[in-house]
Amino acid sequence: MNSTLDRHCNWKFEELRPNIMGIDTMVPILDGTRVPYVFLDNGASTPTFRHAFEVMGAFMPFYSGVHRGTGFKSILATQVFDEAHDLAGEFVNADLEHNTVIFVKNTTEAVNKLANRCDWREGDVVITTLMEHHSDDLPWRKHANVIHIGVDDKGYLDMAQLRETFARNAGKVRFLAATGASNITGIINPMHELAELAHANGAFMFVDAAQLAPHRAIDVLPDSHPGHIDFIAYSAHKMYAPYGIGVLIGPKEYFSTGDPDMVGGGVVDIVETDFVAYSAPPAREEAGSPNVPGAVGLAAAIHMLRKVGMDRIAEHEHTLVSYAIEKMKEVPGMRLYGPVEADELANKVGVISFDIDGVPHAKVAAILSAEGGIGVRNGCFCAHPYVKRLLKVDEATTKEITEEILGGDRTNLPGMVRASFGCYNNIDDVDRLVTMLHRIGNGEYRGDYELNRRSGTYWPKNFDYDFSSYFPHFSFRPTTSITEFTEAS
Repeated sequence: MNSTLDRHCNWKFEELRPNIMGIDTMVPILDGTRVPYVFLDNGASTPTFRHAFEVMGAFMPFYSGVHRGTGFKSILATQVFDEAHDLAGEFVNADLEHNTVIFVKNTTEAVNKLANRCDWREGDVVITTLMEHHSDDLPWRKHANVIHIGVDDKGYLDMAQLRETFARNAGKVRFLAATGASNITGIINPMHELAELAHANGAFMFVDAAQLAPHRAIDVLPDSHPGHIDFIAYSAHKMYAPYGIGVLIGPKEYFSTGDPDMVGGGVVDIVETDFVAYSAPPAREEAGSPNVPGAVGLAAAIHMLRKVGMDRIAEHEHTLVSYAIEKMKEVPGMRLYGPVEADELANKVGVISFDIDGVPHAKVAAILSAEGGIGVRNGCFCAHPYVKRLLKVDEATTKEITEEILGGDRTNLPGMVRASFGCYNNIDDVDRLVTMLHRIGNGEYRGDYELNRRSGTYWPKNFDYDFSSYFPHFSFRPTTSITEFTEAS
């Protein structure tokens, strides 16, 4: 595997953009022309590095089941799969003598696995934050009393409330679970400071690094360090290798006792009709046939990011976000959320959330797509409490909107528009976005947009995509409106 990954050892930052699959894709817009697609929804999933795809292709002739066979392909695949585990751990500087790397489908599954594997006690508490993606909130609710730490008007964590909450729940807190970086404001949390506070109160520290890992170098620190991150998770599909694989890293000891949360083939050393001896981790936690090609793609993407240098990526991102925010401030009716001042941006990943006065967030996103060929995200971004806090939606309004949504009407769903950047985006992408935002702010867009109340989305009348002309391998079902495919989350 090393020889394949090292075939292009000296990746340069300038090689990232041309290495993105689909970077030159032309898409149709409302005026009948086609334009190069600008992808600004990297916070959801990134496009793929060609290199990762090529390494996967080089591996596929040798694809086989792992940890089971004695044939050449099985032995080769096993070694590749095991080395991918090591690379995933090294990416965050984990001590692999005492910690294990478990492959899952994504970060969501990682948090569920971590929560399911805890030996919960009556009255246990998990402290998390209002900033969290639902994936670092809902899994804990099944097992413990979850307390959400609030944020200020810009979205920063209330550290005083966090300390007070630990004091009020002394001896009960099992986990402090926090995002490494917000998928809405881009704020990077002080992970090691949080870990020190958790450890001082006898709790584990878990970091959801799904939004952080593609943007910044991560060091979980040695296990003996007070600021050590006990558990961390991240996903390939946000790191330019979207092949259905995620990573959970934590102490071997934690996963060595008790039953795995999923059982079946591959997790055992021996099975009798009345006895089971489970394997050591990570095999113990990776039931069934694993996603070996996904592991290969992730390993190749990690290799590429490390060769380019995460610090170089962070530097580019800072330049891009700083430029974008200053340009967006000039748009009529623009409201920006989270850190937006120059001295705040070093602690922010490439996420900018905004809206425009008088134009629903769903309509802004639709105009950007239909008239600009620009892909963004709108809605609550699977972090409803955080968005409503930033928008200052009161409880009475929240209740009214909830009743409307449950009744099938998402017209008034609170939300924002999010432009999220990847390492390959450039100033031209920002300029395309800002030009379209000025048209929207000035009311100069061309389409007559109609609302689909069920989905809460907008789309221009008498305009639709002929997907089959772009991807003829599937038969696309007829639809009366493209909004049937685009429900805001």
